[in-house]
Amino acid sequence: MSDITTLAHPDDHDRGLAHDLATLRTLNRRRALGLFGAASTAALLSGCGGGDGSTGSVSTTPTPTPTATPTPTPTATSTGSGGGTASCTAYAQETNGPYPADGTNQSNGHTSNVLTLASFQRSDIRSSVTTSTTVADGVLATITLTVVDSNNTCAALAGYAVYMWHCDALGRYSLYDLPTEDYLRGIQVTDANGQVTFTTIVPGCYAGRYPHIHFEVFSSLANATRGNYAVLVSQLAIPAATASAVYADSRYGSSASRYAATSINSDNVFGDNSTAQKNAMTLAMSGSNAAGYTGGATVGIAT
Repeated sequence: MSDITTLAHPDDHDRGLAHDLATLRTLNRRRALGLFGAASTAALLSGCGGGDGSTGSVSTTPTPTPTATPTPTPTATSTGSGGGTASCTAYAQETNGPYPADGTNQSNGHTSNVLTLASFQRSDIRSSVTTSTTVADGVLATITLTVVDSNNTCAALAGYAVYMWHCDALGRYSLYDLPTEDYLRGIQVTDANGQVTFTTIVPGCYAGRYPHIHFEVFSSLANATRGNYAVLVSQLAIPAATASAVYADSRYGSSASRYAATSINSDNVFGDNSTAQKNAMTLAMSGSNAAGYTGGATVGIAT
């Protein structure tokens, strides 16, 4: 299949930025596609091939809107008090992968964009919200991200929107591998301390990738929902100790063996980052499988 959201093998989930850019060369990032499917729970979503071989499709009709460049909304602020840290590392820009559902990619010729739906403005992202109410099964994780300005003494960035998504315990992505589910996706606005907290599960590990969480940061919620460029597209790595413990849980299928075959240094996304970036982009996590894990990271953005 030629479309990047209809992959034949689980190890094709993320093949690096160069691959995604080549595949998406006919798309003009958000300005061309980000506004398709506005405010309808019926955006056309199709896909096949997933972390554990799931296939299927579902369709709703996206509504095209004018492609003129929106004017950025100047609601985000950088504050020196609250949320700032003594030091921070600017995150590497990474591929958003084939399954963002943010209006930037297509499945079978149609674009999906959950960012236009108010139901995805939420902190607990474990359940589906449109065509089902399924709750993703897995080990609980509570993740706090602190968004800061790496060019301004790591000052907290209030009013920024953070969109997070990741695969389920078996390495499958909602809306694509699981076309009738839309769990493990959500967007929030940073508070005065530059922080957002998501309640989710520890993601599984699929073949060809180190376990990770995708996220995008926008300068405001308005810019996110109407298709403006993200100021940062990046990923978070799951720490080794957490992955080893969680993947012993039977709900995570083949994650343990897949995890054993990879490392952050050999990963085709994290591998070419500096040591400082790898450290900053790896979540600090503590907890247990029974009680769940809490984690966090300071996300440096060079504004």
